[in-house]
Amino acid sequence: MTQVINIKHLSEVIDQYDLLIIDQWGVLHNGQIGYDYAINCVKDLNKLQKKLIVISNSSKRKNTTIKRLPKLGFNKSDFVEVLTSGEMIWQNLYTKSDDFFKQLGQKCYHIADRSKKDGIKFLDGLKYDFVENIEDADFILGCTTSPGLRTFDYVPLLEKAIKKNIPFICANPDYETIESSTEHLIICMGAVAELYKDFGGLVYIMGKPSIEIYMEATKNFKRIDKKRMIAIGDSIHHDIKGAINFGIDSLLITSGIHKSIFDQINPIWDDKDKNLLKYKIKPTYVCPKFQF
Repeated sequence: MTQVINIKHLSEVIDQYDLLIIDQWGVLHNGQIGYDYAINCVKDLNKLQKKLIVISNSSKRKNTTIKRLPKLGFNKSDFVEVLTSGEMIWQNLYTKSDDFFKQLGQKCYHIADRSKKDGIKFLDGLKYDFVENIEDADFILGCTTSPGLRTFDYVPLLEKAIKKNIPFICANPDYETIESSTEHLIICMGAVAELYKDFGGLVYIMGKPSIEIYMEATKNFKRIDKKRMIAIGDSIHHDIKGAINFGIDSLLITSGIHKSIFDQINPIWDDKDKNLLKYKIKPTYVCPKFQF
């Protein structure tokens, strides 16, 4: 069995890679501001002419995500591609090029945080009938959870949906993220979608860990051997599993959503007390931060 390698800086292994697929939250920034060490790491990687791609399980559109980069302290030009799970879903809802989307029906029940403009703006350009009652819907479009709600708060809604046997399209497959002001873990739409799947419902995602988003993000870099690619993120369920599914190396940042499990000075993967080991999803490397 391959041993997980513990590193403290990306510079220890960077010579092995030409293209880096990087997660956002918990790696580059906390939702409000970019980490200083991550900003500097991106600069150092650009000096080495490494190709940097952001793949995010965000329900935001691609352009919205790109426009936010300078506000977080990053230069847009430092990344050769930025892609979100939300963009993947929006494009397929718009074009209906896939058989699944062609057969969806017209009436959509949209789950989103109504207090944020991004949640409502996501619907711009989509030609569906957005209904207020789940009983009237042909499918669910899940984007963002509402503040203060827990996963089981969505049970009554999901029970009605499962009776109708309607599909749940999840624009953000993440289970949880770190709330920027409190650093507490809060649920994401992926947790609600997973519950619906447990109920026996059909869930459709195109973000991590599905390979579709990796294939789309790297389609212009087919000359780069997958052995020269690495995915970097803070979730074993999405970033690391996604890298495994796509067939590339991975680096787990231990200061993100799994930080309570790891020593942040010298994180070690092969620890008998680690709750993560039971999932049998192994990264190639672990590192405390996205630092050069």
